[in-house]
Amino acid sequence: MTWNSSLNLNYTARDKAKTTASFVHNGPLRILKSLYPEGDAICHNVLVHPPGGLAGGDVLDISVTVASGAHGLVTTPSATRFYRSDGDAATQHSRLQLQAGARLEWLPLEAIAHPGCLADNRLTLQLEPGAEMIGWDVAALGLPHSGQPFDTGSYCQHIEMPGVWLERGRVQAADQRLRFSPLGLAGNTCMASLFFAVGSDLPRPRRERALEAARHILSTQAVTFPAGATCPNARVVVVRALAPQVEPALNLLKQIWASWRTELWQLPTAQPRIWAM
Repeated sequence: MTWNSSLNLNYTARDKAKTTASFVHNGPLRILKSLYPEGDAICHNVLVHPPGGLAGGDVLDISVTVASGAHGLVTTPSATRFYRSDGDAATQHSRLQLQAGARLEWLPLEAIAHPGCLADNRLTLQLEPGAEMIGWDVAALGLPHSGQPFDTGSYCQHIEMPGVWLERGRVQAADQRLRFSPLGLAGNTCMASLFFAVGSDLPRPRRERALEAARHILSTQAVTFPAGATCPNARVVVVRALAPQVEPALNLLKQIWASWRTELWQLPTAQPRIWAM
């Protein structure tokens, strides 16, 4: 039996002073109480999926809309798990739509591809002119701490800003050349991307500030795994990393996210409370 769920989360700005969240859900996928650790202007929410993962044929369909003047932050309490499948693929598709002047921070914890999974993890971004967001996508192949390598199965990672930016890759567990070659994953089991995306072209000085902030952290934190910052076009700045485990990659992304918040939005670091639990 498949287990499908959907969630529509909407952020709106009340008198441009307070961001409020409302949602409609179907199945076991919902949002916890809205929190305001930074004041009324930024609404923090935790997206919860009580089953904890997806098996073959399951579908999670997530839609987030941020209205003009609103600022939302979304995270999760734990990893999203793609379990072993004997036939059909499991799919998670997150669609993020930002109206002009909206801001969003999309910060879910990692997706874990269990051995034998058939997983399709998609993220689609739609940003109107003047909208801005910081987000990340982190994937872990197998469970190395538990002695369960990703030796069977398939994981597809798809990030798209239609007409602007597309990153898509499929990792087949049996593809030894991709997984272990120095030109591929080089034996690493964590793939992580952090991005600053906007709805209209970034002026060059602002793009350079984003790159400099990321590269400063990369150069001063003694990063021991492959990582780098780039600007594929005038609307996206990306940091990519390959790491042997999730924890060092996610810690790196958190540092750069905090730096971008300060450099690009003049906001202090305000980590979601759930991360400290």
